[in-house]
Amino acid sequence: MATLDPLFVGGVVLACFVAYNVGGSTTGPAFGPAVGAGVIGRITAGLLMSGCFFLGAWTIGRRVVETLGTDLLRDPGAFTPEVSVLVLGFIGGALFLGNLTGTPASTSMTAVGAIAGFGLAADQLAWAVVGEILLWWIVAPVAGFWLSVVVGRYYYTRIEHAIAIEDSEGPLVTLDRRGHVPRPVPGPNTTRRELVGSTAVVAIGCLMAFSSGTSNIANAIAPLVGSGAIGMESGILVGSAAVAVGALTIARRTMDTLGNDITDLPLTAALVVAVISSTIVVGLSALGVPASFVVIATTSIVGLGWGRASRTFTVAEAVAGEATTSVSVGGLRADETSPTVGDPAAAADRPDTAAIGDADAGDVPAAADLFDPETSVRVVVIQNVVPVLATAGSFLTFTVLSGGWLPI
Repeated sequence: MATLDPLFVGGVVLACFVAYNVGGSTTGPAFGPAVGAGVIGRITAGLLMSGCFFLGAWTIGRRVVETLGTDLLRDPGAFTPEVSVLVLGFIGGALFLGNLTGTPASTSMTAVGAIAGFGLAADQLAWAVVGEILLWWIVAPVAGFWLSVVVGRYYYTRIEHAIAIEDSEGPLVTLDRRGHVPRPVPGPNTTRRELVGSTAVVAIGCLMAFSSGTSNIANAIAPLVGSGAIGMESGILVGSAAVAVGALTIARRTMDTLGNDITDLPLTAALVVAVISSTIVVGLSALGVPASFVVIATTSIVGLGWGRASRTFTVAEAVAGEATTSVSVGGLRADETSPTVGDPAAAADRPDTAAIGDADAGDVPAAADLFDPETSVRVVVIQNVVPVLATAGSFLTFTVLSGGWLPI
């Protein structure tokens, strides 16, 4: 009777561990708003996360797997089973260290760093591919920032009116069993506004889950696929199954707090950031570029807040140097006048309904700002330190092991 290779078993276990944590940490930000609004339950959120993640991984995600598993090294054959196990260990270890600090770290940046550390030690790093990835890592957050500035300055209030969710009594959707096949219909007290708003919140959660699949599946299985220890399709199935376990277990707790700093925002801001960041991630994944949702979302939050605060002056005044605003603003905070769940009419009295350039166009209470400089600096520093640690640890370890039992 054949026995399983311990290295193969260890690699699969580590890959599942990474994927399990992806499912646990990503489900909260994706479906936390929908669960908090009472639109869907935790189990439904976990199932939607699992299905949409798998769809993203199976369709676009394989392109990112190829980038990390083969293209990042000049000789893909250097990715032996031994190397893949150690690389996965660095990815999981660095992410665990980031989790200990309470700061969401980028799994994509950490995975690229761990693989790049090995490539440097083995003199196998494909510098052209690394340069392309680094370029997109600069462009993507900047694009997220400016897109968010535009939305915050010109469209935020309209979006806020459109997606504010009414909270009627009874179920949102029921089954009509009068025909041969039961079909879902709005509940007896469900209004059109409530149905549209609730559907939008769930759809945006599905988009986030899909984008996570396109990018994050590679972080879990690329080393194994690159080493030939497991096939692409098998790897996606195993990784997605581990994500599903995380989404249906530990994510049930993270959804209560909505997973990470992004979801400390009111409903409107959280969904705007989610749409912008997820769309950018899906676009980069389609190009085969591993993208960091966390980093893009962080800059999008800053951009959205800055755009909201900039409503107090016109573009001409800004160009002439006659107006300034602070990046740390209270314009996105969930104060008593911000419509989220059950109060779609609250925005009617918001001061930001004034025309852009009016002195009160962006006036909001000064207390409880969205973020402070110290917190922002800590988040950005840790988001960069974790990948650096993975890179440095991988490079030093493989350098020490050169000429030993590892073929590098």
